[in-house]
Amino acid sequence: MVAKKLKRARLIYNPTSGQEIMKKNVADVLDILEGFGYETSAFRTTPDKDSAKNEAARAAKAGFDLVIAAGGDGTINEVVSGIAPLRKRPKMAIIPTGTTNDFARALKIPRGNPIEAAQMIGKNQSIHMDIGRAYNNKYFINIAAAGSLTELTYSVPSQLKTMFGYLAYLVKGAELLPRVRNVPVKVVHDHGVFEGKVSMIFVALTNSVGGFETIAPDAKLDDGQFTLILVKTANLFELTGLIRLVLTGGRHINHKKIEYIKTSYLQIIPQGEKSKRMMINLDGEYGGDAPIELYNLKNHIEFFANTDEISDDAITLDTEELVLEAIAQKFAREAEHLEGSKNEEEGDSGNTV
Repeated sequence: MVAKKLKRARLIYNPTSGQEIMKKNVADVLDILEGFGYETSAFRTTPDKDSAKNEAARAAKAGFDLVIAAGGDGTINEVVSGIAPLRKRPKMAIIPTGTTNDFARALKIPRGNPIEAAQMIGKNQSIHMDIGRAYNNKYFINIAAAGSLTELTYSVPSQLKTMFGYLAYLVKGAELLPRVRNVPVKVVHDHGVFEGKVSMIFVALTNSVGGFETIAPDAKLDDGQFTLILVKTANLFELTGLIRLVLTGGRHINHKKIEYIKTSYLQIIPQGEKSKRMMINLDGEYGGDAPIELYNLKNHIEFFANTDEISDDAITLDTEELVLEAIAQKFAREAEHLEGSKNEEEGDSGNTV
């Protein structure tokens, strides 16, 4: 009987993420993946530009069945960016060891514990996740943002992020709040055009933004829709009130100073002073300047996820597609069984004298 071919997995890990926790757990993670039937190898990222991105693209083109990104949201973004442009894309899994780990929070993957995160793959639960695409083939998995408060991600030193985690962002955010300013902007989306002054723009793919799960409380992971949030005030008192509404169950979404829109596409165009720069933040890193177009790539990459723990409201289940997928999987198993039986019979007949 012909031995079943092992699936291949490539672990791409950031050795400096999360106080270097991954470096201590690589061997154990590889053992876990081998136990799940994967022939597994590892790649340690380097400080070189696009190190994780280039390795992810190479692994995908080499035919790996699974690519695992181990690190913070930045590392996951890089790995996704290497796979997303390809026609044939492997499955992905994540081992979150970063600062905020928004994407892992949305997928209910254990954070800061590589062993528990790797074990989630063994549950064999997955979601076909939406991915955001910006200009020049830049991608994002969680959020695109613009405005005064988003600048805090550029001004928090990496050493502080490593030492104090999300607390560093909170301290910097409080410091910047009094300096928030309104800027004129034009935003084109599926349902029309917004023209006016805003202090912040959020474009969310998941319900986990900056460590909070109530900024985009009804965001779905796989419906092909962004949650677009426009904050139409720079008044410190009103901003404080909006933050309070966010923290008390996401009640900000109906506030008169908020535009809360579902859209699969949008364009952000700065208005007014041509010299005034509007920087775009993609998953916590500088992603270029507006004007910019953003597209939602529905169900673009299949991720292992802890779906038992994800709210049903966060996933769109197409019953017909699920039935067809189940039939296809059953057919594949039966075909594999028949092929194995045939090979076994041929082997027996060859031994007959």
